[in-house]
Amino acid sequence: QADRLARAAKDNNIMVVIKLLVLAVFVVELLLRFFVHRRRFFGDPWRVFDFVVVGIAIVPAGSAFAVLRALRVLRVLRLVSLVPSMRRVIGALLKALPGMASIVGLLGLVLYVAAVMATKLYGAIAPEHFGDLGASLFTLFQVMTVEGWPDIARGVMAQSPHSWIFFVVYLLVATFMVLNLFIAVVVNAMQSQVTEDLKHEGDTHTQMVLDEVRALRREIQ
Repeated sequence: QADRLARAAKDNNIMVVIKLLVLAVFVVELLLRFFVHRRRFFGDPWRVFDFVVVGIAIVPAGSAFAVLRALRVLRVLRLVSLVPSMRRVIGALLKALPGMASIVGLLGLVLYVAAVMATKLYGAIAPEHFGDLGASLFTLFQVMTVEGWPDIARGVMAQSPHSWIFFVVYLLVATFMVLNLFIAVVVNAMQSQVTEDLKHEGDTHTQMVLDEVRALRREIQ
């Protein structure tokens, strides 16, 4: 038991040293970037993100803001700003937010209308699922995720044979149409982001070629 405790303490000390080394690398990198960019440092959202993450990580344990140290796990999210492909995905998701908000609003309307109808039609038949508006909203949200919906539908169909029409139409509208629109908005935003990145890279390469041609002309002259 004593050997196990000593080994655990040694492993814990090693992990502490590794964490301090990683944090030191983060701080040095952040200071160098701040020295290079100066006032333009906070003009880039990704640099602000890195600054906040590293700032939370170095909060002293005994300070009044010690509760923020629970957010030290956010240091892992620095991978997002370091890996270009991850940054591209996050940028695409941020650009897709307006379209996603519209789809979420449409989905909410469909869910609300279907919940009101289900409460009126099947509240007496299956009160545990459709007894009130709140229960109907939760049940239809579960049905929308296609999780256990056959059991719910068959329970209602035992007393209302034609209720399958309601469930089939709701699934077609909410799951196969609205949710697919949601996915389409995200995919379109990601495609646009990739196209913009490729265009930017192409413009940068073209500018480099033009600079080399101008330099060559000056040497020839």
